[in-house]
Amino acid sequence: MNKTVLIVDDEEDILDLLEYTLSSEGYDVITCVDTSNIRDILDEEDISLILMDRNLPGVEGSMFIERIRTEGYNQPVIYVSAKDLSDDIVEGFERGGDDYITKPFNINELKARVKALIRRTSKTQDVLKYKDISYSPSNKTFQIDSKEIKLTSLEHDLLLEFMKNQNILLSRETLLENVWKDSINKQLKTVNVAIKRLKENIDPTGEKNYIQAVRGEGYIFC
Repeated sequence: MNKTVLIVDDEEDILDLLEYTLSSEGYDVITCVDTSNIRDILDEEDISLILMDRNLPGVEGSMFIERIRTEGYNQPVIYVSAKDLSDDIVEGFERGGDDYITKPFNINELKARVKALIRRTSKTQDVLKYKDISYSPSNKTFQIDSKEIKLTSLEHDLLLEFMKNQNILLSRETLLENVWKDSINKQLKTVNVAIKRLKENIDPTGEKNYIQAVRGEGYIFC
């Protein structure tokens, strides 16, 4: 599976150069000229790395990264910026950056840094995220809007199965096999009851409708 790089830069020539270069290296690339749609992209796509300019229209790039870090977005970030003073670079790291490249840059050095950071972080980046739900395997906890939710062991395993199979229809038989495994309570109606309770815990008002039933088929997490 290819790694996906999100590039944010309002200079079209830089954007085109980076997109062409990284696509040629085998990465999937998504480009943006400002930060207006970044959260939606991070929620919907599996982003391995963000290349972020700082001099952007609207929100300054490093201030935007600092803000989304507090919201639980942990994708690695390389700033690619004309702000090249020592204080600028330090500020970039303090605001959530993982690396910093100043413009004008050497394209081979940029490729090497992208490759190195993705290699390093892909081994440690363990948080699953979908919409406003995040899961940390290190402490086996779920959060919704950055607030921890309490689940039973079965509910934990069930929600984790859905998180790993976002937008994929899962039959009751599949859920029984993957979640209940060797349990003696492997009955199709058990799935329905467990999902009802899970919904009550993660979406008590029913407004978000994370888990949707497909009549005669199963459930989909979307």
